[in-house]
Amino acid sequence: MSSQTSRLTLPVGDRDHIQGSADAHVTLVEYGDFECPHCGKAYPMIKELQQYLGNRLRFVYRHFPISTVHPHAKNAAEVSEVAGAQGKFWEMHDQLFEHQDALDDESLRKYAMALSLNIDRFDQEMNSNIYANRVREDFLSGVRSGANGTPTFFINGVRYNGPLEYESLLKAVEEQLSK
Repeated sequence: MSSQTSRLTLPVGDRDHIQGSADAHVTLVEYGDFECPHCGKAYPMIKELQQYLGNRLRFVYRHFPISTVHPHAKNAAEVSEVAGAQGKFWEMHDQLFEHQDALDDESLRKYAMALSLNIDRFDQEMNSNIYANRVREDFLSGVRSGANGTPTFFINGVRYNGPLEYESLLKAVEEQLSK
């Protein structure tokens, strides 16, 4: 399958972390890595897209930690899931992207405390790697969908192959809105 026609193989569903309405005209899925500098560059662009498009855009974040290059990425992904289990996935998502230069275990625990997570539960779930399979499921769905780096975006199920620039991404989303 060429990257020109790569499609999202796992439909967006209840297992996903979603911001925005299910009725949105456009669904943007990101396969991302919290330690990836390119994902860090995309983070404010997504925020800006969400602000500009409002309820016309639904955003989905899936994990694609590239641990061979980013040694803290997998733990950061698991931390976001631990936070998600306590109803704070998106708050942790934002913390991790806003502090990409500090994703060591001590910093991750500090973010959990700042978000008022149950620290005993946090420690227990991190020590037992309870969300490792969840992160791996996202990663494998990305591989099956043609993701081979981060960030990889899918707009209404079709891989976005344009440049990592706000205007280009906005144009691609607006093309879907006009359909």
